[in-house]
Amino acid sequence: MDQVSTDKLLRDLRVVVEDAEALIAATAGQTGEKLEQIRQRASESLAAARDRLAEAGTEIGAKARAAAKSTDDYVHENPWTAVLIAAGLGFLVGSLSNRR
Repeated sequence: MDQVSTDKLLRDLRVVVEDAEALIAATAGQTGEKLEQIRQRASESLAAARDRLAEAGTEIGAKARAAAKSTDDYVHENPWTAVLIAAGLGFLVGSLSNRR
């Protein structure tokens, strides 16, 4: 899964967690043993989901830092190659933007 899809999935999951928390809060005034059990299970599931989201965010951050370090190392080891790649990309972007 690419980074954009992963970021979107994490954002969507955060929204679901927030909505579920709001639903639990909205039903807090209602009574009943069955409803209380459902709220308790939902709260536990949300806590677990929140923890998994935090772990995923940490993991994604670590991967991004590793990719940045790898890129930095490559540029330092191959400066002229990096300059040529950057110039080529700049030329390509410039050519594509002039077509409009």
